[in-house]
Amino acid sequence: MSIKYEYIVPKRISTVTASPEPSYRQSPPEEYVYDDESDDGTDDDEDSVYIKPRRQHWSNKLQFVLACVGYSVGLGSIWRFPYLCYKSGGAVFLIPYAIIMVFIGGPMLYMELAVGQFTGRGPIGALGHLCPLFKGTGLGSVVISFLMSTYYSVIIAYGVYYFFTSFRSKQPWDDCSHRWNTPYCWVPSKSAENVTKPIYSQSPAEEFYDRKVLQIGKGIEDFDILRWELVACLICAWVLIYFAIWKSIKSSAKVRYFTATFPFVIIIVLLIKSLTLEGADTGMRYFFKPKFELLLDAKVWVNAASQTFNSMGCAFGSMISFASYNKYNNSILHDTIAVWLVNGITSLLVGIFAFATIGNIATEQGTSIEDVIDDGPGLIFVVYPQTMAKMPSSQLWAVFFFFMLICLALNSQFAIVEVVVTSIQDGFPGWIKKHLMCHEVLVLVICVISFLCGIPNVTQGGIYFFQLIDHYAASISIMYLAFFEVIAVAWFYGAFRLCKNVKTMTGRHPGWFIKICWLVVTPLMIFALWVFLILDYEPPTYNNGAYHYPPWAIALGWIICSLSIVCIPVYMVVVFLRTPGENLLQKLKNSIKSDLMDKCPKCDEPDCDCVLKEEESSPMLVMQAHPEITGDIQAGMPLFTTMSNARSPEGDRKNSNISQYENVNHNNVTNGTDNHK
Repeated sequence: MSIKYEYIVPKRISTVTASPEPSYRQSPPEEYVYDDESDDGTDDDEDSVYIKPRRQHWSNKLQFVLACVGYSVGLGSIWRFPYLCYKSGGAVFLIPYAIIMVFIGGPMLYMELAVGQFTGRGPIGALGHLCPLFKGTGLGSVVISFLMSTYYSVIIAYGVYYFFTSFRSKQPWDDCSHRWNTPYCWVPSKSAENVTKPIYSQSPAEEFYDRKVLQIGKGIEDFDILRWELVACLICAWVLIYFAIWKSIKSSAKVRYFTATFPFVIIIVLLIKSLTLEGADTGMRYFFKPKFELLLDAKVWVNAASQTFNSMGCAFGSMISFASYNKYNNSILHDTIAVWLVNGITSLLVGIFAFATIGNIATEQGTSIEDVIDDGPGLIFVVYPQTMAKMPSSQLWAVFFFFMLICLALNSQFAIVEVVVTSIQDGFPGWIKKHLMCHEVLVLVICVISFLCGIPNVTQGGIYFFQLIDHYAASISIMYLAFFEVIAVAWFYGAFRLCKNVKTMTGRHPGWFIKICWLVVTPLMIFALWVFLILDYEPPTYNNGAYHYPPWAIALGWIICSLSIVCIPVYMVVVFLRTPGENLLQKLKNSIKSDLMDKCPKCDEPDCDCVLKEEESSPMLVMQAHPEITGDIQAGMPLFTTMSNARSPEGDRKNSNISQYENVNHNNVTNGTDNHK
């Protein structure tokens, strides 16, 4: 019988003097694995084990790359990037964006992939094992991902609504002949020649979005009336999400073969078509005309950083979760470069498409580009549909576009929901097995809770609530978490130590550029940008500043923001109080001490290629399998194991050779220490 071996991150031991001993996961074909946890670090006690679902691996490298690319080329590229370009001065925004992508986005992505692949855990477990004192950073990432899942799903609901509406023979955003239209509705191409544009006017697409889809209220306080059509679409969105991820990466990876590739085809086709529209050159001149004086504006750099974090997925926990399903010797450098390049190129292409479209609309309406661009998701559902209406076979193109939008939103949603699922699965395997019985039920519970929390977004005041959460959760909190994540990994765990871990996995050290960024450049830039963000703080608005939020809504926004921020200090206090130690200094040292082992278990050297030579080997240890485990599992008997290389309280390693494991059932528990020496 052939048995695969995979790494399981150890749990911290409870004694003060005992050195932490790594534990390992064995993966038999029966889809169960065993975690062992040392009781006192001695050779005389058996280590009990528990059974939990086996951690899966990506079937191939392409699945992992598509997962990362699907997230990075998601809603952030097609929605947030064009608006931030306009808001930050067009082409000048590309300069800070490129700089931040190089010095923050790339190094952080590489770091997160290395951490996830090395530990085999989600963000909470991974950061908790690297530096327990900063475990709250991972928890904060999970909180942000959960908050984003509640309102990103609303974009999918809007997309579903528009998708089904596109099948009508007469598209409702094409003219002003519908019951929701007002006298201010104006279509320049279909108006009489002697009719001039009114001083105040709205396009049919804008009135359809505001007055039909949203039925928007006067403010955020109008959340008492549900939009039942959107509620139904939201249910449909969560059904799609559930059945795409209910089998973890087994199901979501197959879905991404389509959802991560189809949007690229549509984007390229729409890009080519948009460049042929009248007025596209006007949009291009606006997009590529730099305003270099804006480089001195801190807001431009803050916007570029916000876009980088949202598009690359840094500090959201998604990339750590994705990498935790990698095989141990996967080349993360190639993955980082691929995702980084695809994200940057796609953002540029989407920007060209967006501004060519905006230039066309501005030319036809006789207005400036500033009057066309809308904030929030209105850019997707107001500006782009007007372009679809001008294309031949407009109905078909509208169907393709909104289907592409659903695919992009699903890719983003898969990632942020899987962060929550993976973290809970890693943190509470016993509780899940006892109360929820299986992974599918856990996913169902999370989807239902997220759906209920997202209902306020589909009321008449929902779009105001949407903007509020997006403002406080996607910008302020994420830079704060990113800073402490880099500090925890590069400074407390050690950048050079992580480089050794990368060499153990891939056979090559990260370059000097990555090391310098991890240690100095990246944390300093993030801290400076976060300070600028706080100093230049402005309350959120809607409809290009036409609506200002009441004070209670601003307070609610800060509460939402603090949900992830407080995770770090609160968890620091909890870890510090729970960590044993004779005095405060000893407790502090123990609380920042990683429980991962650096040396190779075969040769006891920090830098070697022993593990890389073993096919399907674990990162720390190559165990000898016992086929009789299968019978014990099928019989449902509790298993116990003894570990020969445990450390004594004085920290002396008894054996540095490959550990031998002996598995016995509860009727025949034997001490195999002497046999293994």
